[in-house]
Amino acid sequence: MKRIAILLFCGLFLLLNASFMPPNLWTDLLDKNLSKWENYESYRHQLGYKGQVPVDASGKPIAPIGYNKNEANVFSVVMQNGEPVLRISGEIYGCVFTKQDFENYDLKLKVKWGTKKWVPRLTEPWDSGILYNSQGPAGVDYWHSWMLSQEFQVSAHENGNSMGDYWCIANSQADVRIDYSPKKDSLKFNPKGEIITTGNGKNFIQASGNYESPHGEWTELELISFGGKSLHIVNGHVVMALSNSSYHDGNQRKPLTHGKIQLQSEAAEVFYKDIKIRNIKAIPAKYVSYFE
Repeated sequence: MKRIAILLFCGLFLLLNASFMPPNLWTDLLDKNLSKWENYESYRHQLGYKGQVPVDASGKPIAPIGYNKNEANVFSVVMQNGEPVLRISGEIYGCVFTKQDFENYDLKLKVKWGTKKWVPRLTEPWDSGILYNSQGPAGVDYWHSWMLSQEFQVSAHENGNSMGDYWCIANSQADVRIDYSPKKDSLKFNPKGEIITTGNGKNFIQASGNYESPHGEWTELELISFGGKSLHIVNGHVVMALSNSSYHDGNQRKPLTHGKIQLQSEAAEVFYKDIKIRNIKAIPAKYVSYFE
């Protein structure tokens, strides 16, 4: 009888405590079958290609490879230590993108560079990117490879590039605090700086600092997106804060606050793992000051 009472007490204790345990709100986005993703491939890059649609011998535009073809196995999953790792070879410009549309979320993932590069990045830094609030068809950007979106640049720290830089993709825009520099493409995020609106020639903003792990090691990235505001976080360091996420439609500025997530294939081999996401109800309190 005493044993039964003890068992009942233990069971009741566990039940009561379970009700106070915070639920696991994270959703894994990566599995060995890439079941939560689709893909798009543009064109095989050639030297001299400057953002124009390639044409055949008769001058007729060549169609892109398109959706869910995965030519050359650009996108694949390898198992390492029992966990899925997404390999993007970079051989053909394009992306994998989530089937689901997301709004107001915290995204975490880890990234590591491979060893291969392709034209036109043979002498350029390794490059990829997280494109968020992605809407509409793929192929509307300069390289005819991606959707309208905002970019959390994933780039090796070389030639002025860093993890967490910001790029406008297609006609996206945002407000950001920056420091000016006389050098070309050298606007740099400064949380105390002057507010500008990107676009109209101000399409690239450098991250505030370099916090990438050594080459060949995993770097943890976090993207927080809420109500048109976003934070780019590299190994725990905020390197970019954007607000009023939008795009210009003629003379109108329209909100760009939700959408799919794209991971770029951009002529460099890259690996991603531990891709997970959760909904949030506000910008975390410790980051609110970036938007005041």
